Order: sequence, then structure tokens, then C-alpha cells
Amino acid sequence: MNRVAVVTGGAGGIGQVICRTLADEGWTVVVCDINVEGAERVARDVGGHARFLDITDPANVDAVADDIDREIGPVHAVAHSAATFGELKPAEDVPVEDWDRITRLVHRGTYLVSVAFAKRMAARGAGSFVALSSWNGLRSARMHAYCSSKAAVNLLMEGMAMEWGRSGVRFNAVSPGVVMTERVAERIRTGTRYTTNPIEMTALGRLVTSEEVANTVAFLLSDKASGVTGTNLLVDTGTAASQAWSLFGGVPATRTAS
Repeated sequence: MNRVAVVTGGAGGIGQVICRTLADEGWTVVVCDINVEGAERVARDVGGHARFLDITDPANVDAVADDIDREIGPVHAVAHSAATFGELKPAEDVPVEDWDRITRLVHRGTYLVSVAFAKRMAARGAGSFVALSSWNGLRSARMHAYCSSKAAVNLLMEGMAMEWGRSGVRFNAVSPGVVMTERVAERIRTGTRYTTNPIEMTALGRLVTSEEVANTVAFLLSDKASGVTGTNLLVDTGTAASQAWSLFGGVPATRTAS
């Protein structure tokens, strides 16, 4: 393939799994992160390149997009994974500084990155952009800044899909549910953060994995999804679909053979 894919937030978490997945599928991966040492480590692992990227700085975002085009090659795909989380707090206890930090990074950052790369892809007549959103952009929780910012990202991807579609650039979002990581497993075991085991709130009876999220991102970036734009694809093992079932006895148990 030998095409260039940029992954923001690629130094850790789901972002680094996306980097590995894209590299395995033949992409030349550019790992972008504010944690440049982590980005360089992942880049070495996947045989790619690393760049410092501050998604809240318009000048830096534009300069990095220029640098990648010039030094590595034209960017055909962007997986925007850079984000942050919010604490579970009542609305009146959320400092406005926290609100601004989260919305600036999640919503504004996604906008800056999408425009910087889309205008360059549009000039070449082809490209694909996938933003990592969240099921919390569809279902509210006591993370008011985070949830509303992710909802804004979902609508932004629809708008960007319309803005750049006739220029050959596709935009989509991927919304993971609760992802089974070591940290999440520990929180389930100790009963911290979650008042209900999130596994019980899924249709499949398990949490989604980072690899499943990365595979979905890779699909949407690829030519196999050439007709898909302006959509938000849930990868949540049925978490969003299960919410009302808790009112009516919960998700049915595994059927046994008769």
C-alpha cells in the first residue's frame, strides 16, 4: 500500500494499538503526540515516524501537517485518537478550568486537526478521517464536559463529511464503549468508579477490546469503506443498546441447549 496514515494520540492507549494495526495492514504510520518520547517509542515498534503534536495549538497543527506532507509523503488517512477524560462530579462542582481544558482538547482539538489535514487531502482529491469518539457522546454520564464534547465531535464529523465529501474526503467517528484495559479490570475488581459492573450492561456479556476498536478504525480508513461517510460506528459490545433493559430485568442470560 505504502500510503501515509497519521495517528494522533498514538503514544499510548488505544492510539498505539491503532498504530500497530495500521502498520500491520501496510500503512506508513506517523505517530503524533504531545508525549514525543512515547511517540518515538511506538514509531520504532511499527517502523514509522514520530512527530510532536499539540492539538490545541493551531500553528503547531498546521506546521506538523505541512512537515509530514513534505518530509514523509502525502497523508491519505488520519486516525484522531488524542483526547482526555473527566472526573465524575456534580455539575456545580466542576471547575470551569476543567471544563475549558476538556472541551478545548476534545472538541476544539478535533476541529483543528480535521481542518488542517482535510484541506490538504481535498487538494489531492482523496482521503479519510476517523475521530475516536465515545458511547458517552450518545448517553449522558456525570462527566458533563467530556460527554457533551464527544457529542459535539459526532456532529462535527457529520459536518466535515458534508464539507469535504465532494472533494473526495470521508469523515467518520468510532465510539467505543468501556474498553477492557488493566485499569478498567482493576476498577471492576475493587469497585471504584463503577457502581455497577459494566460487563452486566452489555449485550455480549463482555467489554470491548482495544484491538476491536483499532480494527474498526482501520476498516473505516481503508478503501473497503469507500462508501461510508458521516457516520458514527459504535464498538461497545451492545452497551448503548442495553440501557433500558435494566428497567425490565436486565440483559437475558446465556441460552442453554435444550
